[in-house]
Amino acid sequence: MDGSSAPIVARPFPAPRDILELLKPVTWFPPIWAFICGVVSSGISLADRWPFFIAGILLTGPLVCGTSQAVNDWFDRHVDAINEPHRPIPSGRIAGRWGLWIAVAGTLLSLMVALVTGLWVFAATCLGLACAWAYSAPPVRLKVSGIWGPAVVAFTYEGLTWFTGASVMAGALPSPYVLIVLALYSFGAHGIMTLNDFKAVQGDRATGVRSLPATLGIVPAARIACVVMVIPQIIVVLLLWHWQHHLVAAIVAILLAAQIGLMARLLRDPAALAPWYNATGTSAYVVGMLATAFGLGGVVGL
Repeated sequence: MDGSSAPIVARPFPAPRDILELLKPVTWFPPIWAFICGVVSSGISLADRWPFFIAGILLTGPLVCGTSQAVNDWFDRHVDAINEPHRPIPSGRIAGRWGLWIAVAGTLLSLMVALVTGLWVFAATCLGLACAWAYSAPPVRLKVSGIWGPAVVAFTYEGLTWFTGASVMAGALPSPYVLIVLALYSFGAHGIMTLNDFKAVQGDRATGVRSLPATLGIVPAARIACVVMVIPQIIVVLLLWHWQHHLVAAIVAILLAAQIGLMARLLRDPAALAPWYNATGTSAYVVGMLATAFGLGGVVGL
């Protein structure tokens, strides 16, 4: 901070804008997208399920995802004081233990909303919240692992939210088709999360976070991430073809071919090009998810 800047006065009660910043709305889009994929893949009309659909959007976005961000910021407050001192907690805008109370309140509110939405949605919400706390909170703190950290984020952001969308619509356990595909896309998303770690390699090494880029090096980690993203999508294409959804299989195959072409450029300089790939290749990945969901919507109706 510039020495001429006025110090930030800690407030006894956080301002709404600071709470919103703590919950990081920009991070809500990926789980909401996966939730919509789940809704589409169920093959069930929204006509009589609008209240459940809205509850699901609230759960996957501001409630569970927002809570996970509050949990992460609370347990990373000492690291953020060095790397991101402008964040609400280290800056003092959310003072004392308010960050922890917000995380606890978000957890309880998420559970209450999930409980009235359906048994399977409640179960998925419990698991998602458990993952959120285990990811950030000691002694588990899965985020320090280059394997389990990205895995739990990929599972909750893609798989659990897809499951929630399908469960919200069906009011029951999703179809086996849905379960297979959401597991495959969750596995592939591990590669996306690994690419996200490229921006913090130096900080990870300094603080003992064993991300794949920090432990293996950026280029080997990028190669692994690409393989992890490609293989599940190949399986999805083959399954869609087997389920007689040839057009959808072709669309996903074209999107995968585009990703492979983009990966070739990414691997020339992964550290510099990872943000570019996240804006291009990752976009093709999630569009393929939605295309697959439309295919599944037809499969479930057979």
